[in-house]
Amino acid sequence: IHLASENEQYLSELPEQAGYFKETRIVEFIFLLSEKWHLDQSTRYQAVELLERFMIKQVEQMCDGRGNAKGPDQGQRSSWSSVRDQIANTFVLRLVSCVQLASKLSLHYSRVTSDTALKFLQSLKYSYTKQELLESELAVLNTLHFHINVSTPLAYVELLLEVLGYNGCWLPAKPLHQLCLQLLDFCYLTRESIYDTLLKVAIENSTPSKLQIAKFLTVKEDFMLLAVGVISAGVFILSPRHWEQVVEHLNCITGITPQSILEFSYAVVRGIVGSSTP
Repeated sequence: IHLASENEQYLSELPEQAGYFKETRIVEFIFLLSEKWHLDQSTRYQAVELLERFMIKQVEQMCDGRGNAKGPDQGQRSSWSSVRDQIANTFVLRLVSCVQLASKLSLHYSRVTSDTALKFLQSLKYSYTKQELLESELAVLNTLHFHINVSTPLAYVELLLEVLGYNGCWLPAKPLHQLCLQLLDFCYLTRESIYDTLLKVAIENSTPSKLQIAKFLTVKEDFMLLAVGVISAGVFILSPRHWEQVVEHLNCITGITPQSILEFSYAVVRGIVGSSTP
C-alpha cells in the first residue's frame, strides 16, 4: 500500500522533462560503473533515479517557465541548448556523485569512497579535488532537499514476488527473481524501444500524435506497471502454463488490468526477440 501510494504521488507531480536523463548511454554508464565498483543491483537503479531527479531540478532552477536560461542574458536567444552546455561540464561529476550517494544508502555493500571516485575521474582525465567531489555531493543533496532514499522499480518487483508467494501462487522463486533482475536491466537499457512498442500497441496506431506521446509520459514513469510487466514477462518465459494465473493475481494485487499487463509483456518479449535478431 505504501509503495502504491508513493507511486501515485510521484506520477501526480511528474515534471514534463521526466525521462530525459534515462537515455541508454547514461543508464549504461551507471550500470557499468556500478559493476566496476561491485555495487548491488538496487544501488544502480537508485543512482539512475537520483541523477534523473537531480538533473531535472537543476534544469528547472536554470530555466524560466518558457524554457529560457535565467541570468543577465535572459532576453537573448538562450534556451535548452545553452542550459545543456552549462551543465555538460559537470555532468560526469554529478553522475559519479549520484552513484556515491546511492552506495551510501545500501547497508549490505561497501560505499564508494572519495579516493575511489577521484581515481575513476582521473582515469577519464578529469582533475577534480576531494573538496570539489564533496561539494558535488552536497549540491545533489541540497537540490533534492536531502530526499534521496527513493524507491526503485526493483523494490516493487521484489515485494510483488513476495506477495505472490504468500498468496499461494506457484512460482519458481529463485530463477524467476534472477530473470526479473535481468529483465529490469533490459527495460532500463532499451527503455525507448519498449515504451514505443507499448504506446503503438495501446493506441493501435504506428504513428502516435504529439498529444498521445505527452499523455503517455505517466505510463513510462509508472514503477508499479514496470514491475508488473517485468514479472509477467518473466513468468511467460520461464513457466508459460502459469502465466494466466500470475496475471490474475497481479491484477488483484495492483488493480492493473490484464490487458495492460499483456501489452507490457508483449513489448518486453518483442524487445528481447528484436535485440537477438541479426
